[in-house]
Amino acid sequence: MKRWQISVPASTANIGPGFDSVGIALDLYLELEVQPGSEWEFIPMSEAVQGLPAGKDNMIYETAIYVADRYGYSDLPACTVRMSSDIPLARGLGSSATALVAGIELADCLLALQLSDEEKLDIAVSLEGHPDNAAPSILGGCVIGYYDDKVHYVQTPIKDVRFLAVIPSFELATADARAVLPEQLLFKDAVKASGIANVAVAALLQQNWELLGEMLTKDLFHQPYRQSMIPHYKKIADSLQKAAYGVYLSGAGPTMIALVDEARADAVHSHYQKLYPEFEWLLLSCAAKGSCAVELAIEA
Repeated sequence: MKRWQISVPASTANIGPGFDSVGIALDLYLELEVQPGSEWEFIPMSEAVQGLPAGKDNMIYETAIYVADRYGYSDLPACTVRMSSDIPLARGLGSSATALVAGIELADCLLALQLSDEEKLDIAVSLEGHPDNAAPSILGGCVIGYYDDKVHYVQTPIKDVRFLAVIPSFELATADARAVLPEQLLFKDAVKASGIANVAVAALLQQNWELLGEMLTKDLFHQPYRQSMIPHYKKIADSLQKAAYGVYLSGAGPTMIALVDEARADAVHSHYQKLYPEFEWLLLSCAAKGSCAVELAIEA
């Protein structure tokens, strides 16, 4: 039986007012080394994946068997899967979506399905319900998408900017972060929020980081409600505004991300690491390429 290396990039979603619609792939990765086994076993090889289910209750397997069933297969050949990840769990960097995408890639390899990106997108987004995390993890770059039983999307590259992630020690479950959102907006507020999002997307497409940064502060869809769950939000955001184009809540949080000019990024990263050592500071880039699976040589 063949062996594979599967790699899936993390993602940062929403990008301020692009709620459930805009996402950017980041150069943090979930990686799987897959080889034949006597039974399904998932072995953690890095700290971020310690404690995850080791058998068929692992989300990666659950997704893979879902894909198998979708394409008419009742089973998957047993594998030993070594998992490595530098994506913090439950921090708003798409760790769940990467596991889902990895499961799709795993089924694609094991069953030789030869799935297209569009087919992978359709599976992932139908399971997630929105494209902002899974789509950039599959395609790479920045993806602006909408889902109504079909994925409609525009992909665009990201240049000349880095993503400075501020990661606190606590986790924030997406379900809890969604629970604080209003069930509806007044029509006039929805029109205003939509206009802000439209300008933000246009700024993204033009790589106009100053304008995007301004729109990040005006979001009406989710950040005003979720900030209350992150005690340090205002202090850190106010401080970072001096050094960045703008600051936003990554996904459901609690990670915050500052958009920083590429030429100044290393200096800004170093400064803030020293200024606020109680947080983990990661200087990230957009991952231009999405998920991939590479066949490995057969072990002797």
